[in-house]
Amino acid sequence: MTKSLRRLFQPRSIAIIGGGAWCEQVIKQSVGMGFSGEIWPVHPKAAEISGHQAYASLVDLPAAPDAVFIGVNRHATVGLVATLSEMGAGGAVCFASGFAEAVAEDETGDDLQAQLVAAAGEMPILGPNCYGFVNALDGALLWPDQQGCQRVDRGVAILTQSSNIAINLTMQQRGLPIAYVVTCGNMAQTSQAQIASALIDDPRVTAVGLHIEGFSDLRDWEALAAKAYKQGVPLVALKVGASEQAQQATVSHTASLAGSDAGAQAFLDRLGIPRLSALPDLLETLKLLHCYGPLPSGDIASISCSGGEASLIADMSVETTLSFPPLSNHQQAQLRDVLGPMVALNNPLDYHTYIWRDEDAMARAWSGMTGDSIAMTFSIVDYPTTDAGDWACATGAALKVRADTGARFAVVATLPELMSPKVATELMAGGVVPFLGLREALAATQAAANLGAPKQQPVCLPGTAEATQILTEAESKQALAAHGVLTPQNRTARGADEVAAVAAQLRPPFAIKGMGLAHKSEHAAVRLEVQAEDAAIVAANIGTAEVLIEEMITGTVAELLVGVMRDPAHGFVLTLGAGGVLTEILRDTVSMLLPVQASDIETALTTLNCAPLLSGYRGKPAANTASIVEAVLAVQAYVLANAETLSEVEINPLLCTPDRAVAVDALIRKA
Repeated sequence: MTKSLRRLFQPRSIAIIGGGAWCEQVIKQSVGMGFSGEIWPVHPKAAEISGHQAYASLVDLPAAPDAVFIGVNRHATVGLVATLSEMGAGGAVCFASGFAEAVAEDETGDDLQAQLVAAAGEMPILGPNCYGFVNALDGALLWPDQQGCQRVDRGVAILTQSSNIAINLTMQQRGLPIAYVVTCGNMAQTSQAQIASALIDDPRVTAVGLHIEGFSDLRDWEALAAKAYKQGVPLVALKVGASEQAQQATVSHTASLAGSDAGAQAFLDRLGIPRLSALPDLLETLKLLHCYGPLPSGDIASISCSGGEASLIADMSVETTLSFPPLSNHQQAQLRDVLGPMVALNNPLDYHTYIWRDEDAMARAWSGMTGDSIAMTFSIVDYPTTDAGDWACATGAALKVRADTGARFAVVATLPELMSPKVATELMAGGVVPFLGLREALAATQAAANLGAPKQQPVCLPGTAEATQILTEAESKQALAAHGVLTPQNRTARGADEVAAVAAQLRPPFAIKGMGLAHKSEHAAVRLEVQAEDAAIVAANIGTAEVLIEEMITGTVAELLVGVMRDPAHGFVLTLGAGGVLTEILRDTVSMLLPVQASDIETALTTLNCAPLLSGYRGKPAANTASIVEAVLAVQAYVLANAETLSEVEINPLLCTPDRAVAVDALIRKA
């Protein structure tokens, strides 16, 4: 989409179409926030609304409005959008519901939404079924309900499909300066990614928080991530609504392991967008990013006047990727000079209360926990709700640390209610992050440390053909081998005579497997270490009409799973993990979206719990990592060559030896 949203989001004139409380509230909101532009109510019967001259129709307006709030019924909305587009209006918010979101109750909703998009033409619209937006930078609000934003000079942008969640977020009392809040509604024409892309063009926006229910056009999101990274505007997301689309198949281990949310997580990872799990975490992360932007690492320091808090933050950080580096000689010297010999110097540090109320001494001690190797320093301070007068020294000390050192510094209340909005605002104004909640502080810091560059290569978009065919193991191996996957020597056979003939051609011992079963081990249809003379009897006992006889691989140091699932919402999800019959019990996996590079695979392998087996565990030989990477890339080559028809492919296990990586079982499902 090339439509500019600048006039809509930064209007000089606002038109409000409709009467009633909703439309009056739009006028009152903009007036209350000091909007300096023109406000034009449009109503066929009213002479004035909320103290502003009303116009009988759009053609009576002094000029084409920059931003329009359409607060009438859905059928009238379509015609008004067409008129506004012809007039050259800057854009419109479509408040009415009853479009695509209401198809279950009214089957005409989809058709009406298509009519709306057609009527808009080149004019951008938000919604339908949305509240619009708050621009707290310019005081422009196309917003029909309460909201808690205050005028700011710069701040973060928040985008969500849910108008209710948007209202709640504007009511935050955490000291976060919010520049924009935008609700996306049905996103009939303008997607969430396109909205975010428009907002980061405003240099007053410092970071963007995205409450995402689902991804629509993946290319829009890729473009947004690339643009935001180039412009230095960090993006963070709260992704909800895990889709069941990725669980379209149940015949493979990969389907049950990847789950419905693996594609969404892999897509966010690919975009370099950290994912939060709760609204408070999202707000706290935005505060940190507003102050400091992305963090260079996850190395943190903590100082508190209680050993309880020192041990608490140490324990809580165990479940994160954050770490507490030991104090440097310079830090120890500075701290010893301030605190004396009675304090044991560690990170996290309990500095006791010897210097409490001495603001300068507190600032010098807290400064001693900063440094070039520390990405973020926490001072844990809980302000009492009874009388916090004696805690003013803590606020002053924190502001002094920031002013004197320029270090990234935060004051953390262990419980959200133990820091007042006044204190949070004061700290924020001085460049100190006021974290409300210790868990939230750690989550925010980890997210800010995990911001990364998006992958430049776009994801592979899958075809839509319905998968109706499951290839046999032999067929699957043959197809994968054609793209470079190593497989054991094998043959299929029917009846005792063919089994004996095949056994004479191959080198024992053999693995003999029943054909036509998705999970052969569950049917006792896999027999190992079979000698040539026993092959016919073993094959008969398995009980399937056809068996696969293959040479066994020796010298295995690890078994891996390599699987790819078609996820219609996100692309092809590659899952790597511990393989074998215990795959679903171990649940030791990592997922990525195709295409991947060799370096991506190498990095992913190191994150697995079974990684020590691959590198040589307790004196045993290491697996040939290069061969594993080649096998995964070969699977990818097959997937990319068959993207239009493929639904899933799985190798389990991929036997890893010191010399090679061999697929001893394979499954392919496709159209």
